[in-house]
Amino acid sequence: MQIDLAACRLRNWRATDAESLVRHANDRGIAASLRDRFPHPYTRDDATQFLARTAEHEPPGIIAIEVADEAAGCIGFERCGDVERVGAELGYWLGREHWGRGIMTRAVGAATSWALEAHGLERIFAKALVTNLASHRVLEKVGFQREGLLRRSAIKAGVVHDQVLYAFVPGAGDVAR
Repeated sequence: MQIDLAACRLRNWRATDAESLVRHANDRGIAASLRDRFPHPYTRDDATQFLARTAEHEPPGIIAIEVADEAAGCIGFERCGDVERVGAELGYWLGREHWGRGIMTRAVGAATSWALEAHGLERIFAKALVTNLASHRVLEKVGFQREGLLRRSAIKAGVVHDQVLYAFVPGAGDVAR
C-alpha cells in the first residue's frame, strides 16, 4: 500500500527502515502515551522484530509514516474479534522532530479512509490518555467523535489514568480523507 500526501507518505514497512525506526521510536515521550508493548528504550532488536511481524499481513494492519524519505512514525489498526469484528482500534505515533506540522492529522485521516475500505470496517476507534491533548486534536480534526470517558482504565508507569474514547463511523459527520 502507498498513499502520497503533501507532507508525508503512508506505505508498508521495509526491512531497511530499522535504523530510522530506532532513531524516531527511542523517545520516552512517545512511549509514555502508547501501550506498554511499545518498549523504551527502543533498540535495534526491537525494530528488527517489529519489522518481521509487520511483513506477515496483507493488507497491512501497521503502516509506516514516511517523512523526508525515511520512516518517521507509525499507524496501526488492530482488528477486533467476534461480534466486534467490524471494527478496529487505531494507534499511532510520530517522531518528535515532526510534531506540530499537521503531519499526523493528514496521516490519520488518510489511513482511516484507507483502512475502512481495505479491511472492510464499519468503525475505527481510538483511546487517548485524558492528558494527551495533541492526540485528541488529531482525532477531532479528522472527524472522530468523542464517545465517552473511560475512567481509571489505563496504567502507565504506575499511575492510573482516564482515557477518552473516540470513534470514526462513516456517514456520522464524515471527514477522514
